[in-house]
Amino acid sequence: MGIAVNLVTYLIGTMHLPSATSANIVTDFMGTSFLLCLLGRFVADAFLAFYLIALGTGAIKSSVSGFGSDQFDENHKEKAQMTYFLNRCLDKAALVAEGDFKVVSGSAPTPNPWRLCSVTRIEEGMARSLPVWATTIMFWTTYAQMITFSVEQASTMERSIGSFQIPAESLTVFFVAAILITLAVYDCLVMPFWKTWKGTPGFTHFQRTAIGLALSTLGMAAAVMAEKKRLAVAEKVGRNTQTLAIRVYLLIPQFFLVGAGEAFIYTGQLDFFITQSPRGMKTMSTGLFLTTLSLGFFVSSFLVSVINAVTAISRSQGWLADDINHGRLDYFYGLLSMLGFINFGVFMVCAVWYSLRRRGIVPLRGLVVMGFLMPRKVVEFWGFSWNLVLS
Repeated sequence: MGIAVNLVTYLIGTMHLPSATSANIVTDFMGTSFLLCLLGRFVADAFLAFYLIALGTGAIKSSVSGFGSDQFDENHKEKAQMTYFLNRCLDKAALVAEGDFKVVSGSAPTPNPWRLCSVTRIEEGMARSLPVWATTIMFWTTYAQMITFSVEQASTMERSIGSFQIPAESLTVFFVAAILITLAVYDCLVMPFWKTWKGTPGFTHFQRTAIGLALSTLGMAAAVMAEKKRLAVAEKVGRNTQTLAIRVYLLIPQFFLVGAGEAFIYTGQLDFFITQSPRGMKTMSTGLFLTTLSLGFFVSSFLVSVINAVTAISRSQGWLADDINHGRLDYFYGLLSMLGFINFGVFMVCAVWYSLRRRGIVPLRGLVVMGFLMPRKVVEFWGFSWNLVLS
């Protein structure tokens, strides 16, 4: 995360790359990082994992100690503190849970392999969850803007507190604050109230995911309004001033809303993929969940490239100009807000379809007929959909 939020500033300020190109490099980097989680989960289930752990351990141990010790100034009092850095005191042994190994009489315990799952169980646990999986990608596309263009927005705004200048990249602290506050309120207030009212310990995975998608859409709407105000100030000064006379705190709502959305959607997605997958494929399901992060960043890169190419035809620099003071980032945020709204509706349909399929009530063809070919039933369908997801 530290690399990602600083990389966009480095690419623009030090490498002098265009704004859109810098954003795409960051989102491609993040997308590739999370895409490899699926490969990592696959490898983790093979015995091969021990050898990769050994290789990784050797690479880390030979590098990180020297890197860490280089951070201490040998000509300063920090040198005496270096010995504390070199003391690995919290190492713990991993515990093997019951059922992780299969014991056969007369032979050594062997790992319980995920690949012994039947095709039927894989289809039930994985294929049916793909529509829900696909509709959560859009959240991470929205999230990608918070560590790219939103950081660039902050770099053009007034960020001083007295003589101290807040780094633009530090605005992501509101992500962390939003997550901590949201989870604290949810655990301490919402869950007890929900248990008293509904008799269940908190929201279901679909409810949390729906809330996360809704908050991210609201976050993009807040980003549109904030960018319109920032551009209005930039226009008054000729769009050429590096630091605009507008406080960076204007960006807090978009960071906070998307951060709060992450608290819900991350836990909701993780709960969904773990609880709905076959027992032997839980690690693979977690890897599948993490690919939504990867694809979200890649979708962001795709949208930026397309928008940059299309809008530059009608405008001199397009929506995503090299200098955002000369672009229309608010239009891009507005597009993401509309896509988020549409995606939320699609998620509701997919969630209802998944729930109905699990209960064996209505096939997909029946949903299509009921929802789209019978006008009088449309309102009833959406009301039933919402109640089903909330139940």
